[in-house]
Amino acid sequence: MKAVLLSIKPEFAHKIFEGSKKFEFRKQVFKDTSVKKVIVYSSSPEQKVIGEFEIEAILSDTPNNIWIQTKLYSGISQEFYDEYFKGRDNAYAIKVASTKKYRKEKSLADYNVQSAPQSFAYVEV
Repeated sequence: MKAVLLSIKPEFAHKIFEGSKKFEFRKQVFKDTSVKKVIVYSSSPEQKVIGEFEIEAILSDTPNNIWIQTKLYSGISQEFYDEYFKGRDNAYAIKVASTKKYRKEKSLADYNVQSAPQSFAYVEV
């Protein structure tokens, strides 16, 4: 099954598994709509794959409209959000369904990936 490996800052990655962040925001999103699973790579300084989540939906709209729909479970401040999408006409929010945090962290090599993706990478799971 194809999944998407996303690089996420550690503070935000852990909020996903704690349940306080139910949306992962992106400026661009993967084109393959058949993908239903995200593998979470916690970026520097951790640099480990820490878990996965199922995709409930991918929202696409103006940054303002996406913020209105997601702010209660964004896991970030509006200031951070506004800065991230500054100058953008479109925003994407990947809605987290169920999560699974790995007991033992994995490496990128476990997914045949050489280096952390800038935005995402397709992987087989």
